[in-house]
Amino acid sequence: MLAGVMLGTGMTLEKSDFTQILTSKEQRTSIPIGVLCQFMLMPLSASIIGRALLLPHLFLGLVLVGCSPGGTASNLVSLIAGADVALSVLLTACSTVLASVVTPLLTKFIVGSAIPVSGKALCLATAKVVLLPVAFGVFLNEYFPRLCRQVSRWTPFASVLLVSLICGGVVSNNASMWAGTSVAAGGALSIPMLILLSVISTHILGFTAGYLVPKVLFRFPERTARTISIETGMQNSALAVVLAKSIGADPLSFLPGALSATAHSCLGSALAAFWRMQDARKENGQ
Repeated sequence: MLAGVMLGTGMTLEKSDFTQILTSKEQRTSIPIGVLCQFMLMPLSASIIGRALLLPHLFLGLVLVGCSPGGTASNLVSLIAGADVALSVLLTACSTVLASVVTPLLTKFIVGSAIPVSGKALCLATAKVVLLPVAFGVFLNEYFPRLCRQVSRWTPFASVLLVSLICGGVVSNNASMWAGTSVAAGGALSIPMLILLSVISTHILGFTAGYLVPKVLFRFPERTARTISIETGMQNSALAVVLAKSIGADPLSFLPGALSATAHSCLGSALAAFWRMQDARKENGQ
């Protein structure tokens, strides 16, 4: 489903969008700064909040979320937000490639346990879901611009709808895990609520710091700051769940990643809608 959305996203892009990023000195600096924000701000947020609120197994799960690369849904949320979609795709690809080394090292540094990550599997997954569909969309826009212009009119609406479906699917797939945690916790409802609060707080910190650092410290343009904010706040939460399972961690450690997939999609979509309305007000002179 997400690959189809990425195809629609690619149909809104032109080759010049990418060449401008790679040839402009200002844009070239945005890529390393964006990757640093992803692998510094989110792990720091997860570490602070996890140590303050969560038990060890849950802390591990939250740190895995914070140390994971950017999620593919961030690309379509960037489109909704009026951010730089081409930069978003490049940041997702860069963080995914680096994750094979950075994610285990960061996790080991924070929680003290080494975690093997398949860089090949990460790269293949990103190529299938993000890079190839977007590249094909850019190709279509190059040779069939009239068709792409017609389709692009409906892309933001379709993106919002599909993000909602993705969120609903994640909640449905993890319903039994959520119920199981309540039982394991002796029916204490405060534990699940504490997990949800921790996950939401981590992502809010990621979105906020990811916007302020490039905007205030580095004086990046609004579109670039929005893009880095979205890339920082939205992680590959599914990878966090897979890593937790691969090391034989307690099932409780799966929950932060499972809930994160829903939380960051909803928060990211809400933030994108806010920015979209803000742009509309400016265009209308209000």
